[in-house]
Amino acid sequence: MDILQLFQGIFTLFQAEPTIAIARIILILVGAAFIYLGYKGIFEPLIMIPMGIAMIGVNAGTMFLSANVMGNLFVDPLITDNNSLINAMQTNFLQVIFNFTFSNGLIPCLIFMGIGALTDIDFMMARPMLSLMLAVCAEFGTIFTFPIAMAWGMTPAQAASISIVGGADGPMVLFTSLKLAPELLVPIAVVAYMYLALCYVGYPYIIQWLIPKKIQGTPMDLASIPQVSKTEKIAFTIVATAVLCLLFPVAAPLFASFFAGVVIKEANVKGHLDFLQNALLYGSTFFLGFVLGALLTADTILSGSVWKLLILGCIALLLSGLGGLAGGMIAYKFTKGKVNPLLGIAGVSCVPTTAKIAQKMAFKSNKKAMILPFAMGPNVAGVITTAIAAGLFITTLSSMPAITKWLVGG
Repeated sequence: MDILQLFQGIFTLFQAEPTIAIARIILILVGAAFIYLGYKGIFEPLIMIPMGIAMIGVNAGTMFLSANVMGNLFVDPLITDNNSLINAMQTNFLQVIFNFTFSNGLIPCLIFMGIGALTDIDFMMARPMLSLMLAVCAEFGTIFTFPIAMAWGMTPAQAASISIVGGADGPMVLFTSLKLAPELLVPIAVVAYMYLALCYVGYPYIIQWLIPKKIQGTPMDLASIPQVSKTEKIAFTIVATAVLCLLFPVAAPLFASFFAGVVIKEANVKGHLDFLQNALLYGSTFFLGFVLGALLTADTILSGSVWKLLILGCIALLLSGLGGLAGGMIAYKFTKGKVNPLLGIAGVSCVPTTAKIAQKMAFKSNKKAMILPFAMGPNVAGVITTAIAAGLFITTLSSMPAITKWLVGG
């Protein structure tokens, strides 16, 4: 017996096709890079560190599952047969988590609860029109990536799933893909979270290139934020949940989850609040990153659709960032310099990452500029507008077969 057969992770590198073997080695190195960049704070550590370690584990830990079949003991996202699924749950240690939290859309809802419990809605309520205007501008990528993806040969459902990346809301991307294009869940989820991490790196450069440094440091008066009582915020949460769920029932789990977190925060329910902000949010985020890393195998990355999705995801986030900054400049001009245009980038709803980017770049230009409380307005509004976009996509595209049948029948 070849001594290498005792070490199947190495043995399978020599038995696999060269492209697969090379891809595995590259992904191991990329996983190590993700860990390092997360550790240094360049990428989002909550996602990228567990994703990186899982990428190393799954690509190094490939073995022969039978005489001619290579695989791993992490997760198989493509199983649909019930008997095979039961067997996989007894051997693949992440299979249960994938099927009972990813496949049914639970993990996005859990994360939304945690995000809601951390979210300050004061400025959005105090200046709803400004917040919503900036958030709508920051949906530019969501809107215009859809026809680009369609022109590139994707179905409407697939195009909508990748277009939602423009909202920079990872849980929303997962939810939309599960509803519209489950066959693309794995590559779209990986693309989404890789690019959300890159928001940290890319958006500051876009701001530097497009917004004059003097304008970046435009100060805003914290005293100008009207006081909003807890009673008003709780009333808003109740009304918003009811109205949005009535209008978009297909996205009701996301709306209810997000506003559940918000109302727990505003009602100051200590036990629930601590649980949502800490154990639930951090636990869900950890397993999200870890499972996504385990899904990032050589077979996935070599799929032809992944590179197309990578390009479309980049286009979506770029267009959304540009749209948000354009909206911010409009607000800056309209208010004669009273609104910092960097609030527009916060409309891209990666809570609270893009709001922090806006604050970081403003502070870099003017040490007295404190815009984070203002930036949270469009940041929160962006969550709502992205959820509305997802709801419209899912409702419209899910109804298309019935509409087509009715038209043909009529």
